[in-house]
Amino acid sequence: MTAYHYRFENVLVVRDQEKNEMELAFKDSVRHFEDVATRLYDMLKKKEDVLENQQERMTIGSTVDDIHHFSRFISGLERSIADMQQKVVQARSKMNWHEEKLVEKTLEVRKYEKMKEKDLGAFNAEQDRLEMNRLDELSSLTYSRKETR
Repeated sequence: MTAYHYRFENVLVVRDQEKNEMELAFKDSVRHFEDVATRLYDMLKKKEDVLENQQERMTIGSTVDDIHHFSRFISGLERSIADMQQKVVQARSKMNWHEEKLVEKTLEVRKYEKMKEKDLGAFNAEQDRLEMNRLDELSSLTYSRKETR
């Protein structure tokens, strides 16, 4: 029997490596998105806490300078939140792009694997057919030897 060799084995290996690299890139983009989203959440939580604190201080009473300082602080915080929201949107789109590419690579690898399975099935069927032919030949030879004796 001859050994099976898939003709696109090198292509399958390369595509599988590309898929693995894309998985790593996708995981990295997910991690980056989570980091940025967590920072945004922390900023929003900080803003909420500061607003609650300011409401409590307003009931007690605050100076005009305190109110002015608070207003500037909130404005700066809102700008930072807006910037962070943009970063979250960018990180999400990058993550989605990597996910699409990962799905494409996975499908491509799966196609080559299916082709390999079909090719292996055809190879095995051909090997079985050849073996049956050999057995038939041996059987015929054995029968003809018995007849000649």
